[in-house]
Amino acid sequence: MESYHTLKAGSSATGEFVDRKSRFLAEIRPVGSEAEAQAFIAEVKGRYYDARHHVPAWIFADGRKRCSDDGEPQRTAGMPTLEVLEGADLRDVCCVVTRYFGGTLLGPGGLVRAYAQATQAALADAEERSLIVEMTLVVPVVIGLPYSAYDRITRMLQDFHGTVKDTVFAEDVQVTAFFRSGDEIPFMDALEEYANGQKLARALEPRFDAL
Repeated sequence: MESYHTLKAGSSATGEFVDRKSRFLAEIRPVGSEAEAQAFIAEVKGRYYDARHHVPAWIFADGRKRCSDDGEPQRTAGMPTLEVLEGADLRDVCCVVTRYFGGTLLGPGGLVRAYAQATQAALADAEERSLIVEMTLVVPVVIGLPYSAYDRITRMLQDFHGTVKDTVFAEDVQVTAFFRSGDEIPFMDALEEYANGQKLARALEPRFDAL
């Protein structure tokens, strides 16, 4: 996997679906661990303490995923919620769908549709508010250079599609730039040629980040 999508840090997307007076309130939030997911679930349960069901689903970039029907019939709640997240290519997120029972049984098919629709409504909210970001496998490259070479190196970064993330001006200049995994190699080769064999840059471990 070279990229995936998630929600912006600190954001939250919500949606609602109503069927025969049963209300389904969905909220999606970015999470980085199961502990964060559990804390989010506890927060939702505390906020809607009088609701009958709180159905969670979460999925991480490393492939871990989990969902629960929280008392609803098996595979009618958690799985449809999780499938919406997967279908949207979302990772490192948790969705909790809270149900207020309206007095009428919806049946298995109705429940599957309701939980999926509520999650899709929250996803639509995230899209409308531009909360979804792409996380790409990148290689950070740290470059140390004299001030005299700064303009030339910044042009090289543009030419090789590097994204400058940080610049420190001290005795020399230190630039940290992100490249899509693999794109850093031709840049570093060109930089070494420009510096007559001197190594001005070092590549760090690949990681997922927003470009």
